[in-house]
Amino acid sequence: MAAAMRRIGEYMKLIDIVIEVVDARVPQTGANPMLDRVAGRRPRLLVLNREDLADPAQTSRWLAFFDSKARRAIAVNGLEQSSVAKGSRVLAEIAGGARTAQRAIVVGLPNSGKSSIINGLLRRSAARTEDRAGVTRALQWFRVGANLELMDTPGILVPKISSPDAQWKLALVGAVPRERYDPEDIAARFHRWLVESTNGRTKVPDLETFSRSRGFMRKGGEIDYHNAAQSYIKDFNEGKFGRITLEPAPHVDAKTA
Repeated sequence: MAAAMRRIGEYMKLIDIVIEVVDARVPQTGANPMLDRVAGRRPRLLVLNREDLADPAQTSRWLAFFDSKARRAIAVNGLEQSSVAKGSRVLAEIAGGARTAQRAIVVGLPNSGKSSIINGLLRRSAARTEDRAGVTRALQWFRVGANLELMDTPGILVPKISSPDAQWKLALVGAVPRERYDPEDIAARFHRWLVESTNGRTKVPDLETFSRSRGFMRKGGEIDYHNAAQSYIKDFNEGKFGRITLEPAPHVDAKTA
C-alpha cells in the first residue's frame, strides 16, 4: 500500500482531477483513507458505484452526507451507460473553466468497478473488467473527448484493514482476493450482522438454510458449506438477497446540511 500510494503521488504530478470509485454498499470502508493526502487541493469526484445493489434510501443519505461536507459525489450503476452519463456531466462541469486539456486519475479499491466506470464514460469497452479483485494490473490512459484524458490505475487495498467488520465487508463485496478469506466465515458474519441490524426481521437465509435449499449436500447428508458459501456470496453480489448497504450513513444536521 505504501509503495503503491507513493506511485499514485508521483502520478498526481500529471493530474488535474481525481475520481475515486467506491462500492455504494460500503461508502466508508470502501474509500481510500490515504487519498486526501496525495490528492491535495485537486478537484475530486466521488463515484458511488453499484447503486443498483445498495439500499436506495441509504445511498440518498450518503449523498446528503457528502454534500454536507462539500464533496462532489454521485451514485451510478457502472454497467448502464445512461447512469454513468451523470459522471460525464459532472466532469464537464469540473473541467469547464480550464483552458487546456485536463487529465483525471481514476482510483479505487480492487473490484470497485473503476474499469466499468471508464468504459461507461468512453461509451465503449476499452478497460478490462471482471468480477474479481486485481484485474487491472498496469496504468492505462484513455481519451474522453478533446479536453479530458483518464488514467486507470490498479486497485489498491490497504495493507492492514482497520477492523474485523471492515475485513468481512470488503471481502463480501469482492475487494479482497478470493483466496485470502474463508467464505464460510464471511457468510456467517454477514448474516449475523444482518440479523442484528434488522432486529431479526430479515428474510435472507443463513448459510445452513441456504445450503439445504440449494442442494449443497454431500453423501451421507453432510452439508457442503464451502461451495455453498461461495454461491451465497455470489448471490449477494448479484442482488438476489435484495438491495443492501452494509454501512448506514451518518446523520446530517439540517442546520449544517
